[in-house]
Amino acid sequence: MAEDPLVTSAATPDERAVEAALRPRNLDEFVGQERVREQLGLVLSAAQRRGSVPDHVLLSGPPGLGKTTLAMIIAAELAVPLRITSGPAIQHAGDLAAVLSSLAEGEVLFLDEIHRMARPAEEMLYMAMEDFRVDVVVGKGPGATAIPLDIPTFTLVGATTRAGLLPGPLRDRFGFTGHMDFYSPAELVQVLDRSARLLDVHLAEGGAQEIAGRSRGTPRIANRLLRRVRDYAQVRADGVLTRAVAREALAVYEVDELGLDRLDRAVLDALCRRFGGGPVGVSTIAVAVGEERETVEEVAEPFLVRAGLLARTPRGRVATPAAWTHLGLAAPRGLPGAGGVVELDLFEGDEE
Repeated sequence: MAEDPLVTSAATPDERAVEAALRPRNLDEFVGQERVREQLGLVLSAAQRRGSVPDHVLLSGPPGLGKTTLAMIIAAELAVPLRITSGPAIQHAGDLAAVLSSLAEGEVLFLDEIHRMARPAEEMLYMAMEDFRVDVVVGKGPGATAIPLDIPTFTLVGATTRAGLLPGPLRDRFGFTGHMDFYSPAELVQVLDRSARLLDVHLAEGGAQEIAGRSRGTPRIANRLLRRVRDYAQVRADGVLTRAVAREALAVYEVDELGLDRLDRAVLDALCRRFGGGPVGVSTIAVAVGEERETVEEVAEPFLVRAGLLARTPRGRVATPAAWTHLGLAAPRGLPGAGGVVELDLFEGDEE
């Protein structure tokens, strides 16, 4: 799944190091996700008291909410090594067998984007999760032989942004499933306050609230915006991140009051000004804004739908009255959804 451009664009090695430094080290430092954090703490504490490895853990939710961080915390709380890989990297059963056979006893294996793992490897993972054993096939054709290979007990932490793509047999093998929700502005203020202390940044209360309100409910974006506002404050202000400084900085970086960036506004502008509010196919919108269809569909659309600015219907995308208002335009009379209910179908594709 494509990442948000605010998250991935121009991410230098130094910035990745900063992001890693801002990650909480234990469950007590982790902000938000109260229910998941409490449940996960019980799972880990009970396993430690029994002297056994915890059940396998599945974490689902949109990007940037802390799935990778929680995987690192699980390994830290258990005081065991952490092995990190991803679904796209496991394209053959042999790839998975090599990873599993090299694990140490009790190690935590973090498998990001687990829904993108190849089917043969997925079937091998079933046996590994339940019986801590894999069958390695030697040879081909009628002469092929399956050699059983015992592997050390381990805890699998799977992360996915699209839980619906996971087959039932795989989901059922996880002893604990936690769904990560978007953060409230108040929770993001806590995240920003902690990050500001670690970065040695003077963040005023109003500045934290301004950044939090434009962070799309996502800590990763909040931390990224904090660093950009810090840069602006150091160069064009006195280094103090007040509300006024945050507003000026985010205007420079083209992040508006709702957290919309250039691509989001371009999609809404094309939909409203060029196509009269829709309905119009996503491929047509992509051509109008000069982006790939997948970029519009996977990067811009989810937040626009969640913000109530865009609706997906069987006939195409439709701008809601809130989208016209946000752009400072008057919604035309008879606009779908202006006087009635838009017929939503979040899973129906375009005809294009």
